[in-house]
Amino acid sequence: MLKFPITQTIDPQDLKRGSILFSKEISFLKGVVDISGLPNDERIEICFAGRSNVGKSSLINALTSRKSLARSSNTPGRTQEINFFSLATTNYLVDLPGYGYAYAPLNKVEKWQELLKSYLTGRVSLRRVFLLIDSRHGVKEADEAIMLLLDRAAVTFQIVMTKTDKPSRVDLEKSINKTRNSLEKHPAAFPEMLLTSSEKMNGIDTLRTTIANIQ
Repeated sequence: MLKFPITQTIDPQDLKRGSILFSKEISFLKGVVDISGLPNDERIEICFAGRSNVGKSSLINALTSRKSLARSSNTPGRTQEINFFSLATTNYLVDLPGYGYAYAPLNKVEKWQELLKSYLTGRVSLRRVFLLIDSRHGVKEADEAIMLLLDRAAVTFQIVMTKTDKPSRVDLEKSINKTRNSLEKHPAAFPEMLLTSSEKMNGIDTLRTTIANIQ
């Protein structure tokens, strides 16, 4: 059996569940710069993590059918907040800052790293991390570091390949296989992967359904 297969959504009832959840009210709740500012943990919480410019903001906007719910920065490492979005009365969607540090001062990088570590290792309501990987490049060293942190914290993470409309079919397959090989080393990895394109809306319904099925 193929390790880390691509998630396939077939059941219409599952698709309907995802559609219903994301048709409900979605709003920005708060940006958190210190662990003491985290909201109460009474909701199902899932978060999105990924390198800067991996397409995280575009994916969240496509997922929620909002043009600018999540805002991106052209400067890697610039945004240092953990952004919480309220979905219906049951869920929090959490947008972690992109972990690209090229233009960020060292003291800000260290503070962000500590906030990220505290959040990922101590948030009891966090059900799953969706770790975004650019399908043009596959897993990078910075991604491996986050995976190791999640392994140690025993936090389940699921790979979401982004921008899958960009590479050729051959290059996409190479990137998927490269990612699969990386995942074999990580016990916290969810056993399926998701393929998405925010521009083409490919895989968005599947991602919505996946989130709606997390309890």
